[in-house]
Amino acid sequence: MTSERDGIARQFEKHRSHLRAVAYRMLGSASDADDAVQEAWLRVSRAESGDVMNLRGWLTTVVARISLNMLRARNVRREAPIDGDESVRAIPGAAPDAEQEAMLADSVGLALLVVLERLTPAERLAFVLHDMFDLPFEEIAPIVERSPAAARQLASRARRRVQGSAMTGDADFDRRREVVGAFLSASREGDFGALLALLDPDVVVRIEDVAGDPGRQRELRGAEVVLERARDFSRAARFCRLALLDGSPGLIMAPRGDLTRALVFTFAGDKITSIEVIAAPEHLRRLDVSVLEPGVFRA
Repeated sequence: MTSERDGIARQFEKHRSHLRAVAYRMLGSASDADDAVQEAWLRVSRAESGDVMNLRGWLTTVVARISLNMLRARNVRREAPIDGDESVRAIPGAAPDAEQEAMLADSVGLALLVVLERLTPAERLAFVLHDMFDLPFEEIAPIVERSPAAARQLASRARRRVQGSAMTGDADFDRRREVVGAFLSASREGDFGALLALLDPDVVVRIEDVAGDPGRQRELRGAEVVLERARDFSRAARFCRLALLDGSPGLIMAPRGDLTRALVFTFAGDKITSIEVIAAPEHLRRLDVSVLEPGVFRA
């Protein structure tokens, strides 16, 4: 029995990196992904998997089902770590640290993680398994309890959200995106002259009070006043990414894919006339966030 279990463990270990990648893209958390992979190991160690022809595909399906259940559970409570069974040995090398978490987030793309978080669990699973891991809809359909055609529609809806269906080739839109991109670059580099050139002289910045009353806002009025506070934002700007916020170019701050701030801009010509800094979780959830930065589809 011990030698048989050792053989199963060796086979499972060959696919562990792949399974963790699937779970991370589903769950957006390294610790949750490791929980899902650990639960898959507990299941496979108890199942008769020796006769499975495509072990990688079978394990992918197992991890996908576990991840889907964890996503659904998030609507009710935060999933606690899955307890190990003392009769089954744990898969080695599981505990993630902050550096691993950051590397995983960077490999996926922070903006993509933010958008994935806003999909329904079924949409997220269909998109991740098909678009990122090439699973056919015939295999995805039973997991989401839909027909293959319905699973295809789930992935299609998710794809439109991820690709930013509100984007157009409109010249005004492109110019606004350039202005927001220039604002982010100047902020990161501490180029306050370039920042001043982007701001309307009467620009207003409204900053939501996240610590106290989320309905309260602090206001900064005038380009010179805003520049005085720009140094504080310069340090935070390296964590910001370009995104579509309700169809308009803006900025998001999303460490490890967890959306904590959104900067919504209004414009007059090529000048920024106002910036609203949204921080309250209930307000962030109302935003329609889509990926704007290219190159986030890195499997």
